[in-house]
Order: sequence, then structure tokens, then C-alpha cells
Amino acid sequence: MTKKHWILGPKGVIHDWRKFKLESEDHESVPSNKRELLRQMSNPKSSNDETRETVIHKMSVQEYEMIKEEDESCLRKYRRQCMQEMHEHLSFGPKFDALFELDSGEAFLDVIEKEHRLTLVVVHIYDDGIRGCDALNNCLTCLAAEYSTVKFCRIRASATGAGERFSDDVLPALLVYKAGELLGNFMSITKHLNEEFFAMDVENFLNEYGLLPEKEFAAGPDEDENADVE
Repeated sequence: MTKKHWILGPKGVIHDWRKFKLESEDHESVPSNKRELLRQMSNPKSSNDETRETVIHKMSVQEYEMIKEEDESCLRKYRRQCMQEMHEHLSFGPKFDALFELDSGEAFLDVIEKEHRLTLVVVHIYDDGIRGCDALNNCLTCLAAEYSTVKFCRIRASATGAGERFSDDVLPALLVYKAGELLGNFMSITKHLNEEFFAMDVENFLNEYGLLPEKEFAAGPDEDENADVE
């Protein structure tokens, strides 16, 4: 949602909701008459055959029926999207959802020094054939999906430009930064975990040191089922 629609108030929000509904519909499964109605709702001025008042009256009745019968789930999805966009608009920092590969020492320094000041950066230093490195990569991939404001990265020890510091006996290593400051420096992190560990174990370990933010609100498919959607 654009900034201007936050300023415009209810009319701007309704317009954005209609546009979201139109874009999110599966066009292959939606009858042509309904697609046309959604198109009109998204852009009422495009109607050539009816007066604007007639179209608005027709839209309001049919839109009500659609929302009442089938649109609650889509409306919840729209509300979650609005919350995400407002979150970003209020400068809580960018969002991520993957484990990023850093291919050089320069990229390593850039992610530490140039990332948004509010972004927590977690860097896994690994190498092939080192026990626990693959498992930690998998764990961080899972955590990246749950903590979208945290930037999870990995880099081979040989690519850091400081291979002598990250020898095999201290891998896997996990470094945590924020605003260029080192907050956590864990060498041989698998020594702090069980022999077989999972994403929850890594999450709990980082939380013990207060290094992860609270998880963001993410309503499940059945959440807010009885909530007021008006």
C-alpha cells in the first residue's frame, strides 16, 4: 500500500482492498461476470455502458454478497499485507526470508557495515566436510523464514580473507552483528549443541544470549476466524 493511501483514509483503503482482491483472484477459476465486477470495483470510471451511480449501486450489493460468502480469508490476507507494509513504512528495517551466500571478504564487510542500522546480521562461517556445518546451514534457512527482519548469511572460511582465523577446528562459527557492532562471537558452536540439533535448538541458543528479536505476528490460516473483518 502506498503512503498516499495511508493518508487518504477509508476511501484509499477500500480502493487498495479492491485492487488487492482483483490481483489475488485465480482468473482461471473465476467466472467472467465476477472478473468484470472486480475490474469495475478496482476502476469504477472505466464503465462506459452504465452511469457511475448505477455501477456503484450494483457493485455495493454484489460486493457485499461476495465478501459475506467467500472473502473473509482474502480480507485477512490483505490485512496482514497492510501490517507488513506499515511495518516497513515505520522504518523498522528491511525484511528478508532466506539464507544469503557471501562470496568474498568484501561482501562480508559490506553486510556488516552497510546493512540497515536496525538489522540484526547473523553470519555462519563454514567449510565443506566440517561436521555440523551442513546442519547449521539448514537450521539457519528455517530460522530465516521465521525471523524476516534478521539477515542470515553464510560464507566459506576461505572466502573471508581471514582463513587463518577460521581454521577447521573452530568451525562452524557463528557471528552476530548489529549496526557494525559484534554482539556474538561463537566458535565451534556445535560444542554448545546436542550431537543432533535442529532449528529450535539454534533458536534457543541465540535467545539465551538475547540475540534474536521477538517473532513477528504471522496469523495462521485459522487465526482470527471469528474476528471482526469490517
